[in-house]
Amino acid sequence: MMSSVETNPETDSAIPFSRLVPELRSRFPSLARLSPDGSEKVIYLDGPAGSQVPRSVIEAIGNYYLRHNANSGGQFATSVETNELIAAAHRAAADWFGANDPRECVFGANMTTLTMAFSRAISKTWKPGERVVVTQLDHDGNVTPWTLAAADAGVEVATVRVDPADATLDVDDFRRQVTAGTRLVALTCASNAVGSKPPIEELIAIAHEVGAEVYLDAVHYAPHGLIDVQAWEADYCVCSAYKFFGPQVGMLWGRLERLEALTAYKLRPAPQHSPGKWMTGTPNFAAIAGVVAAINYIASIGQRLEDDSKSEGQSVQLSRRDAIQHAFAAIDVYERELLERLMVGLQAIEGVTVYGITDPARFSRRVPTVACTLAGLPATQVAKALGDQGIFCWDGNYYAVDICRVLGQSEQGMVRLGILHTTTAQEIDRTLAAIARLQQSASVGS
Repeated sequence: MMSSVETNPETDSAIPFSRLVPELRSRFPSLARLSPDGSEKVIYLDGPAGSQVPRSVIEAIGNYYLRHNANSGGQFATSVETNELIAAAHRAAADWFGANDPRECVFGANMTTLTMAFSRAISKTWKPGERVVVTQLDHDGNVTPWTLAAADAGVEVATVRVDPADATLDVDDFRRQVTAGTRLVALTCASNAVGSKPPIEELIAIAHEVGAEVYLDAVHYAPHGLIDVQAWEADYCVCSAYKFFGPQVGMLWGRLERLEALTAYKLRPAPQHSPGKWMTGTPNFAAIAGVVAAINYIASIGQRLEDDSKSEGQSVQLSRRDAIQHAFAAIDVYERELLERLMVGLQAIEGVTVYGITDPARFSRRVPTVACTLAGLPATQVAKALGDQGIFCWDGNYYAVDICRVLGQSEQGMVRLGILHTTTAQEIDRTLAAIARLQQSASVGS
C-alpha cells in the first residue's frame, strides 16, 4: 500500500492526512446516519453523483436566509449585503479555478444549463464547413449541448474514441480528429464513469495548434484535484459545487476577453458585461453563499495541514488559493491509498470485473471512482443489495452513455463506487466484504 502521508515541499515535514480524517468527518452531519438495521454508519460511495456537505455549508445557506435575504441592486441593507456576497463569491470562484479575474467566473443552475447556454452563444460564431470535436469519455452534458449547437450551425461533429482496454482517451485519435477548421473541443478532465483523466495540458496544446478553443468539464475532477485553468491554458472550464461538498450550483470560468466578446442570450435590463451578462435571471443567492463555504472548507484543510506541519508559532496564513492547492496535494495521496485498497480487493473477488485503469503505477491517470460489474448480477440489483446494508453507490450509465456503450455495458450499466477524502479504510473493507458475499451468493445460486 502507498502511505497516506504527503510531504510539504517547503518544510519537508511529514503530514499524515489520515490523522485529520476523523475530525473532517465530524464536520459532516450526514455521516452520522445509520444503516437500515441501525448496526453501522452509512457508507457514502455515491459522491460522484453528489457529495455530502459539511455543517459550514449548511450554516452559510441558513445564515443567508436568516439575516441577509434580499434581491440584489437595492438601496437597503440586506440588498447591499447580497451584493457583497456575490462579489465575495466571484473572488472565491477565482481562487477555486486559479483565475486572473473574478469577472471570469459565472454562477448558474448547474453545469448542463450553463453549457447549454454557452453552446448556444459560442455556436453563433461558427460557420458551415468547420467542426466541433467531442469524446466518448465525456458525460453527455459535455457532448449533446455541442452536437445540438453544431446541428443548428451546420458544422461537422467528430468524436474521439476511447480505448476499451483501459477506458482511456485515445490520444492518437484525438490528434487525427482535431484538424484545421476545428473551432471547439469539448473535453472532460476526469470521466465520471471510470475515473480516467486525459492528459489535459497536452490535448489543449494540440487543440490550440489548429486554433480551436477547449471547453473543459471539470465536474468529476473538482473534488479530487486542483483546477488550474492558467497552467492548463484552458479557454473555458465548468464544474458543479454539489460534487465538491457544496450545494446544487454550477460554475463556469472563461477567458475574460471571450466572455466579453460573445453575445449572451439575456434580458435587455441585464448587465452588459461579464459575469452578470451570463447569469441569466435571479441567482440562487443562498446556494451561492454555500458555494463560498464549500470552497473555504477545502481551503481550511490546506491551512490545517500547514499549521500541523510547523512548530507552534511558525505557521503562516496561506492565501485561499495556496490553501486549496495544499489541501489537494494531500487529498490526492490519501485517496490513491484508498483506491489501491479497493482495487486490490475487488480484483481478488472472482466474478468481479473492474473497468478502467487498474494498475497502481498508473493511478495518477485516474481519480478514485471505480466502475465494476458482478457476474450474474445486474448492476441495479447489486446497488440495491448494498444500499439495504447501508452502502450507498450508483448503478446505470450516469449519463456517460458513450463510454458505457464502448465497454459493452449499455443495457444494464455498471456499479460505481466513489471514494472521497472523507472515506475511510474501514469503509472500503466493509464494502469489499459485502460485494464478496453478493458475488458468492450469485455463484452458489447459479
